[in-house]
Amino acid sequence: MIKHLFTLIWNKRKHNVLFLSEILISFLVIFAVFSMFVFYYLNYVKPSGFEYERVWSISYNNPLKTKDKDTLATFYKQVRSTLTALPQIEELSFSSHNYPYSNSISTSGFSYKDKKLIGVNFFQTDEDYCKVLGINVIEGRWFKKEDGLMKNNYMIINASLKKAMFGNETAIGKYTGEDKDENRSLIIGVIDDVKTTGDYWPAGQSMYKMVDSGAYEWLGIMLLKVSKDADAAFESRLSKILAKAIPNSNIEIKHLTETRESKNSDTVIPVIICSIIAGFLIINVALGLFGVLWYNINQRRGEIGLRRAIGASGSSISSQLVAESMLLATLSLIVGFFFAIQFPLLSVFNVPPQVYLIALLMAIAFIYLLVIVCSLYPGRQAAAIHPAIALHEE
Repeated sequence: MIKHLFTLIWNKRKHNVLFLSEILISFLVIFAVFSMFVFYYLNYVKPSGFEYERVWSISYNNPLKTKDKDTLATFYKQVRSTLTALPQIEELSFSSHNYPYSNSISTSGFSYKDKKLIGVNFFQTDEDYCKVLGINVIEGRWFKKEDGLMKNNYMIINASLKKAMFGNETAIGKYTGEDKDENRSLIIGVIDDVKTTGDYWPAGQSMYKMVDSGAYEWLGIMLLKVSKDADAAFESRLSKILAKAIPNSNIEIKHLTETRESKNSDTVIPVIICSIIAGFLIINVALGLFGVLWYNINQRRGEIGLRRAIGASGSSISSQLVAESMLLATLSLIVGFFFAIQFPLLSVFNVPPQVYLIALLMAIAFIYLLVIVCSLYPGRQAAAIHPAIALHEE
Protein backbone atom coordinates (compact mmCIF):
# COMPACT_ATOMS: atom_id res chain seq x y z
CA MET A 1 0.00 0.00 0.00
CA ILE A 2 2.75 2.45 0.98
CA LYS A 3 4.73 1.56 -2.14
CA HIS A 4 1.64 2.23 -4.23
CA LEU A 5 1.16 5.62 -2.55
CA PHE A 6 4.77 6.57 -3.24
CA THR A 7 4.27 5.63 -6.86
CA LEU A 8 1.18 7.84 -7.13
CA ILE A 9 2.97 10.73 -5.46
CA TRP A 10 6.01 10.37 -7.71
CA ASN A 11 3.90 10.25 -10.85
CA LYS A 12 2.22 13.50 -9.83
CA ARG A 13 5.31 15.15 -8.33
CA LYS A 14 4.84 18.36 -10.29
CA HIS A 15 1.34 18.78 -8.93
CA ASN A 16 2.50 18.02 -5.38
CA VAL A 17 5.23 20.68 -5.23
CA LEU A 18 2.77 23.36 -4.10
CA PHE A 19 1.35 21.07 -1.42
CA LEU A 20 4.83 20.22 -0.10
CA SER A 21 5.89 23.88 -0.07
CA GLU A 22 2.80 25.01 1.83
CA ILE A 23 3.28 22.33 4.47
CA LEU A 24 6.97 23.16 4.89
CA ILE A 25 6.41 26.90 5.28
CA SER A 26 3.48 26.33 7.63
CA PHE A 27 5.53 23.98 9.78
CA LEU A 28 8.41 26.45 10.16
CA VAL A 29 6.05 29.28 11.07
CA ILE A 30 4.11 27.14 13.54
CA PHE A 31 7.35 25.90 15.06
CA ALA A 32 8.51 29.49 15.64
CA VAL A 33 5.17 30.51 17.18
CA PHE A 34 4.96 27.44 19.41
CA SER A 35 8.57 27.98 20.53
CA MET A 36 7.59 31.45 21.67
CA PHE A 37 4.48 30.15 23.44
CA VAL A 38 6.34 27.35 25.21
CA PHE A 39 9.19 29.66 26.27
CA TYR A 40 6.86 32.22 27.83
CA TYR A 41 4.60 29.59 29.42
CA LEU A 42 7.45 27.69 31.09
CA ASN A 43 8.73 30.97 32.52
CA TYR A 44 5.27 32.10 33.57
CA VAL A 45 4.57 29.01 35.68
CA LYS A 46 7.77 29.52 37.66
CA PRO A 47 7.38 31.53 40.89
CA SER A 48 8.37 35.19 40.90
CA GLY A 49 10.73 34.64 43.81
CA PHE A 50 9.60 37.77 45.66
CA GLU A 51 6.51 39.64 46.88
CA TYR A 52 5.54 42.59 44.70
CA GLU A 53 2.18 43.37 46.27
CA ARG A 54 2.12 46.40 48.59
CA VAL A 55 5.60 47.40 47.43
CA TRP A 56 6.13 50.95 46.19
CA SER A 57 9.17 52.37 44.47
CA ILE A 58 10.24 55.98 44.97
CA SER A 59 12.67 57.57 42.54
CA TYR A 60 14.43 60.77 43.58
CA ASN A 61 17.42 62.96 42.79
CA ASN A 62 20.19 63.59 45.25
CA PRO A 63 19.69 67.25 46.30
CA LEU A 64 23.03 67.50 48.11
CA LYS A 65 25.95 68.78 46.11
CA THR A 66 28.49 67.48 48.60
CA LYS A 67 30.36 64.23 48.08
CA ASP A 68 31.22 63.83 51.73
CA LYS A 69 30.22 60.29 52.73
CA ASP A 70 29.40 61.12 56.34
CA THR A 71 27.16 64.05 55.35
CA LEU A 72 25.28 61.93 52.81
CA ALA A 73 24.91 59.03 55.23
CA THR A 74 23.55 61.34 57.95
CA PHE A 75 21.08 63.00 55.56
CA TYR A 76 19.61 59.74 54.25
CA LYS A 77 19.57 58.22 57.70
CA GLN A 78 17.30 61.10 58.69
CA VAL A 79 15.14 60.48 55.59
CA ARG A 80 14.84 56.83 56.55
CA SER A 81 13.83 57.72 60.12
CA THR A 82 11.19 60.17 58.87
CA LEU A 83 9.59 57.60 56.59
CA THR A 84 9.79 54.55 58.84
CA ALA A 85 8.08 56.58 61.57
CA LEU A 86 4.91 56.49 59.45
CA PRO A 87 2.66 53.60 60.57
CA GLN A 88 1.79 52.67 56.96
CA ILE A 89 5.44 51.94 56.08
CA GLU A 90 6.55 48.53 57.29
CA GLU A 91 9.98 48.28 55.64
CA LEU A 92 12.27 50.58 53.63
CA SER A 93 15.28 49.84 51.48
CA PHE A 94 17.67 51.84 49.31
CA SER A 95 18.43 50.20 46.00
CA SER A 96 20.13 50.66 42.66
CA HIS A 97 17.94 51.63 39.72
CA ASN A 98 17.56 48.06 38.41
CA TYR A 99 14.94 47.06 40.96
CA PRO A 100 12.22 44.54 39.91
CA TYR A 101 10.07 45.54 36.92
CA SER A 102 12.10 48.67 36.25
CA ASN A 103 13.47 49.50 32.81
CA SER A 104 17.05 49.56 34.07
CA ILE A 105 19.57 46.74 33.66
CA SER A 106 23.05 46.39 35.12
CA THR A 107 25.34 43.47 34.29
CA SER A 108 28.82 42.42 35.25
CA GLY A 109 31.23 39.52 34.99
CA PHE A 110 31.53 36.68 37.48
CA SER A 111 34.50 34.36 37.85
CA TYR A 112 35.44 31.48 40.11
CA LYS A 113 38.75 29.70 39.56
CA ASP A 114 38.84 28.88 35.84
CA LYS A 115 35.12 29.50 35.25
CA LYS A 116 33.95 32.85 33.95
CA LEU A 117 30.53 34.24 33.09
CA ILE A 118 29.55 37.52 31.48
CA GLY A 119 26.21 39.29 31.47
CA VAL A 120 25.38 38.42 35.09
CA ASN A 121 22.72 40.72 36.58
CA PHE A 122 24.32 42.96 39.17
CA PHE A 123 22.29 44.51 42.01
CA GLN A 124 23.41 46.85 44.77
CA THR A 125 21.16 46.84 47.80
CA ASP A 126 21.13 47.32 51.55
CA GLU A 127 20.33 45.07 54.48
CA ASP A 128 16.55 45.65 54.25
CA TYR A 129 16.11 44.77 50.56
CA CYS A 130 15.29 41.17 51.41
CA LYS A 131 12.66 42.21 53.94
CA VAL A 132 10.88 44.60 51.57
CA LEU A 133 10.60 42.09 48.74
CA GLY A 134 10.21 38.96 50.88
CA ILE A 135 13.07 37.13 49.15
CA ASN A 136 13.72 33.60 50.35
CA VAL A 137 17.28 32.77 51.40
CA ILE A 138 17.90 29.09 50.65
CA GLU A 139 21.51 28.90 51.80
CA GLY A 140 23.61 31.08 54.08
CA ARG A 141 22.21 34.50 55.04
CA TRP A 142 21.31 37.95 53.76
CA PHE A 143 23.32 41.09 54.46
CA LYS A 144 23.44 42.55 57.95
CA LYS A 145 23.93 46.18 58.88
CA GLU A 146 27.31 45.31 60.35
CA ASP A 147 28.49 43.99 56.98
CA GLY A 148 28.76 47.54 55.69
CA LEU A 149 31.30 48.30 58.37
CA MET A 150 33.42 45.23 57.68
CA LYS A 151 36.44 45.25 55.42
CA ASN A 152 35.29 42.05 53.74
CA ASN A 153 33.50 42.42 50.42
CA TYR A 154 30.43 40.21 50.75
CA MET A 155 28.26 38.88 47.92
CA ILE A 156 24.97 37.01 47.58
CA ILE A 157 24.07 35.04 44.46
CA ASN A 158 20.86 33.47 43.16
CA ALA A 159 20.18 29.78 42.61
CA SER A 160 20.77 29.90 38.84
CA LEU A 161 24.22 31.44 39.22
CA LYS A 162 25.08 28.99 41.98
CA LYS A 163 24.11 26.01 39.81
CA ALA A 164 26.05 27.32 36.81
CA MET A 165 29.26 28.00 38.76
CA PHE A 166 29.27 25.53 41.64
CA GLY A 167 26.90 22.74 40.61
CA ASN A 168 25.92 20.62 43.59
CA GLU A 169 28.70 22.02 45.77
CA THR A 170 28.02 24.65 48.38
CA ALA A 171 28.82 28.22 47.40
CA ILE A 172 28.97 29.61 50.93
CA GLY A 173 32.44 30.65 52.04
CA LYS A 174 33.94 30.70 48.55
CA TYR A 175 35.65 33.71 47.02
CA THR A 176 34.98 35.04 43.54
CA GLY A 177 37.62 36.61 41.35
CA GLU A 178 41.37 36.11 41.23
CA ASP A 179 43.25 34.93 44.31
CA LYS A 180 45.51 38.00 44.27
CA ASP A 181 42.62 40.42 43.76
CA GLU A 182 42.09 42.55 46.87
CA ASN A 183 38.50 43.31 45.82
CA ARG A 184 37.41 39.69 45.47
CA SER A 185 34.11 38.88 47.13
CA LEU A 186 33.09 36.30 49.71
CA ILE A 187 29.79 34.53 49.04
CA ILE A 188 27.67 34.51 52.18
CA GLY A 189 24.24 33.56 50.83
CA VAL A 190 22.18 32.00 48.04
CA ILE A 191 18.62 33.14 47.33
CA ASP A 192 15.76 31.94 45.15
CA ASP A 193 15.67 33.20 41.57
CA VAL A 194 13.92 36.57 41.33
CA LYS A 195 12.17 37.36 38.03
CA THR A 196 12.88 41.08 37.81
CA THR A 197 12.00 41.55 34.12
CA GLY A 198 8.44 40.21 34.21
CA ASP A 199 6.54 36.97 34.61
CA TYR A 200 7.30 35.74 31.10
CA TRP A 201 11.08 36.02 31.26
CA PRO A 202 13.62 33.90 33.14
CA ALA A 203 15.29 35.25 36.24
CA GLY A 204 18.74 34.79 34.78
CA GLN A 205 21.92 34.67 36.80
CA SER A 206 22.20 37.39 39.44
CA MET A 207 24.56 38.60 42.13
CA TYR A 208 23.97 41.13 44.90
CA LYS A 209 26.37 43.40 46.76
CA MET A 210 25.73 45.65 49.70
CA VAL A 211 25.92 49.41 49.22
CA ASP A 212 28.28 51.42 51.36
CA SER A 213 28.02 54.98 52.66
CA GLY A 214 29.57 56.35 49.48
CA ALA A 215 26.77 54.91 47.36
CA TYR A 216 24.25 57.51 48.57
CA GLU A 217 25.77 59.94 46.09
CA TRP A 218 24.31 58.04 43.12
CA LEU A 219 21.51 55.96 44.64
CA GLY A 220 18.11 57.15 43.50
CA ILE A 221 15.60 54.46 44.46
CA MET A 222 13.76 53.66 47.67
CA LEU A 223 11.57 50.59 47.97
CA LEU A 224 8.77 50.65 50.53
CA LYS A 225 6.72 47.82 51.96
CA VAL A 226 3.44 49.46 52.92
CA SER A 227 0.56 48.21 55.04
CA LYS A 228 -2.82 47.13 53.66
CA ASP A 229 -4.46 50.42 54.62
CA ALA A 230 -2.05 52.50 52.51
CA ASP A 231 -4.41 54.16 50.04
CA ALA A 232 -4.37 57.09 47.62
CA ALA A 233 -4.74 59.57 50.46
CA PHE A 234 -1.62 58.19 52.13
CA GLU A 235 0.25 58.28 48.82
CA SER A 236 -0.57 61.98 48.47
CA ARG A 237 0.56 62.60 52.03
CA LEU A 238 3.74 60.61 51.45
CA SER A 239 4.54 62.68 48.39
CA LYS A 240 4.34 65.90 50.45
CA ILE A 241 6.52 64.41 53.19
CA LEU A 242 9.14 63.38 50.62
CA ALA A 243 9.09 66.85 49.06
CA LYS A 244 10.04 68.30 52.45
CA ALA A 245 12.50 65.55 53.41
CA ILE A 246 14.30 65.60 50.03
CA PRO A 247 13.88 69.19 48.77
CA ASN A 248 14.60 70.21 45.18
CA SER A 249 14.22 66.63 43.98
CA ASN A 250 11.95 65.06 41.38
CA ILE A 251 9.88 62.56 43.34
CA GLU A 252 7.99 59.79 41.53
CA ILE A 253 6.03 57.06 43.29
CA LYS A 254 5.17 53.82 41.49
CA HIS A 255 3.42 50.62 42.58
CA LEU A 256 5.18 47.40 41.66
CA THR A 257 1.82 45.80 40.88
CA GLU A 258 1.27 48.40 38.16
CA THR A 259 4.81 48.25 36.78
CA ARG A 260 4.48 44.45 36.69
CA GLU A 261 1.36 44.71 34.54
CA SER A 262 3.09 47.18 32.25
CA LYS A 263 6.13 44.93 31.95
CA ASN A 264 3.98 41.91 31.16
CA SER A 265 2.01 43.89 28.57
CA ASP A 266 5.24 44.68 26.75
CA THR A 267 5.66 40.93 26.29
CA VAL A 268 2.06 39.87 25.70
CA ILE A 269 1.15 42.44 23.03
CA PRO A 270 3.85 41.35 20.52
CA VAL A 271 2.85 37.72 21.16
CA ILE A 272 -0.78 38.52 20.36
CA ILE A 273 0.23 40.32 17.16
CA CYS A 274 2.43 37.40 16.05
CA SER A 275 -0.37 34.96 16.88
CA ILE A 276 -2.88 36.90 14.75
CA ILE A 277 -0.47 36.99 11.83
CA ALA A 278 0.25 33.27 12.21
CA GLY A 279 -3.49 32.58 12.47
CA PHE A 280 -4.17 34.31 9.15
CA LEU A 281 -1.31 32.36 7.59
CA ILE A 282 -2.72 29.07 8.87
CA ILE A 283 -6.18 29.92 7.51
CA ASN A 284 -4.70 30.75 4.10
CA VAL A 285 -2.65 27.55 4.13
CA ALA A 286 -5.70 25.50 5.14
CA LEU A 287 -7.72 27.01 2.29
CA GLY A 288 -4.81 26.35 -0.06
CA LEU A 289 -4.53 22.73 1.02
CA PHE A 290 -8.26 22.30 0.66
CA GLY A 291 -8.14 23.79 -2.85
CA VAL A 292 -5.18 21.65 -3.93
CA LEU A 293 -6.87 18.47 -2.72
CA TRP A 294 -10.12 19.44 -4.38
CA TYR A 295 -8.28 20.10 -7.66
CA ASN A 296 -6.51 16.75 -7.46
CA ILE A 297 -9.82 14.95 -6.99
CA ASN A 298 -11.32 16.63 -10.05
CA GLN A 299 -8.23 15.71 -12.05
CA ARG A 300 -8.51 12.10 -10.91
CA ARG A 301 -12.24 11.52 -11.37
CA GLY A 302 -11.58 8.91 -14.06
CA GLU A 303 -9.12 7.03 -11.86
CA ILE A 304 -11.50 7.14 -8.91
CA GLY A 305 -14.46 6.04 -11.05
CA LEU A 306 -12.46 3.10 -12.42
CA ARG A 307 -11.50 1.97 -8.92
CA ARG A 308 -15.13 2.20 -7.81
CA ALA A 309 -16.21 0.23 -10.89
CA ILE A 310 -13.90 -2.70 -10.10
CA GLY A 311 -15.18 -2.93 -6.55
CA ALA A 312 -13.30 -0.38 -4.39
CA SER A 313 -15.44 0.91 -1.51
CA GLY A 314 -16.01 4.56 -0.78
CA SER A 315 -14.16 4.35 2.54
CA SER A 316 -11.08 2.90 0.85
CA ILE A 317 -11.07 5.76 -1.68
CA SER A 318 -11.39 8.30 1.09
CA SER A 319 -8.70 6.59 3.18
CA GLN A 320 -6.32 6.54 0.21
CA LEU A 321 -6.62 10.30 -0.38
CA VAL A 322 -6.13 11.03 3.31
CA ALA A 323 -3.14 8.68 3.41
CA GLU A 324 -1.63 10.41 0.37
CA SER A 325 -1.99 13.78 2.09
CA MET A 326 -0.44 12.43 5.29
CA LEU A 327 2.46 10.95 3.37
CA LEU A 328 3.06 14.23 1.55
CA ALA A 329 2.94 16.04 4.88
CA THR A 330 5.46 13.57 6.30
CA LEU A 331 7.88 14.27 3.46
CA SER A 332 7.61 18.01 4.12
CA LEU A 333 8.00 17.51 7.87
CA ILE A 334 11.20 15.53 7.36
CA VAL A 335 12.73 18.53 5.60
CA GLY A 336 11.32 20.93 8.19
CA PHE A 337 12.53 18.72 11.04
CA PHE A 338 16.09 18.97 9.70
CA PHE A 339 16.01 22.75 10.01
CA ALA A 340 14.07 22.90 13.27
CA ILE A 341 16.29 20.44 15.14
CA GLN A 342 19.25 22.77 14.65
CA PHE A 343 17.75 25.20 17.17
CA PRO A 344 18.00 22.93 20.24
CA LEU A 345 21.31 21.45 19.07
CA LEU A 346 22.91 24.88 18.71
CA SER A 347 21.04 26.49 21.67
CA VAL A 348 19.93 29.37 19.46
CA PHE A 349 19.10 32.57 21.40
CA ASN A 350 20.27 30.80 24.60
CA VAL A 351 16.84 29.19 24.93
CA PRO A 352 16.73 25.87 26.83
CA PRO A 353 16.63 22.90 24.40
CA GLN A 354 13.44 21.50 25.96
CA VAL A 355 11.57 24.59 24.75
CA TYR A 356 12.41 23.81 21.12
CA LEU A 357 11.78 20.08 21.54
CA ILE A 358 8.30 20.63 23.01
CA ALA A 359 7.49 23.18 20.31
CA LEU A 360 8.76 20.77 17.64
CA LEU A 361 6.45 17.99 18.79
CA MET A 362 3.51 20.40 19.04
CA ALA A 363 4.18 21.75 15.53
CA ILE A 364 4.33 18.24 14.04
CA ALA A 365 1.06 17.26 15.73
CA PHE A 366 -0.58 20.49 14.58
CA ILE A 367 0.46 19.99 10.94
CA TYR A 368 -0.83 16.43 10.90
CA LEU A 369 -4.11 17.58 12.42
CA LEU A 370 -4.38 20.40 9.87
CA VAL A 371 -3.76 18.02 6.96
CA ILE A 372 -6.31 15.51 8.28
CA VAL A 373 -8.97 18.21 8.70
CA CYS A 374 -8.30 19.63 5.23
CA SER A 375 -8.33 16.23 3.52
CA LEU A 376 -11.35 14.63 5.19
CA TYR A 377 -14.05 16.53 3.29
CA PRO A 378 -12.39 16.19 -0.16
CA GLY A 379 -11.91 12.51 0.65
CA ARG A 380 -15.60 12.11 1.42
CA GLN A 381 -16.46 13.90 -1.83
CA ALA A 382 -14.20 11.51 -3.73
CA ALA A 383 -15.86 8.54 -2.07
CA ALA A 384 -19.25 9.84 -3.23
CA ILE A 385 -18.31 9.88 -6.94
CA HIS A 386 -20.55 7.47 -8.90
CA PRO A 387 -18.42 5.19 -11.11
CA ALA A 388 -20.74 5.30 -14.13
CA ILE A 389 -20.84 9.12 -14.15
CA ALA A 390 -17.09 9.40 -13.71
CA LEU A 391 -16.34 6.96 -16.52
CA HIS A 392 -18.87 8.64 -18.77
CA GLU A 393 -17.22 12.04 -18.21
CA GLU A 394 -13.81 10.50 -18.86
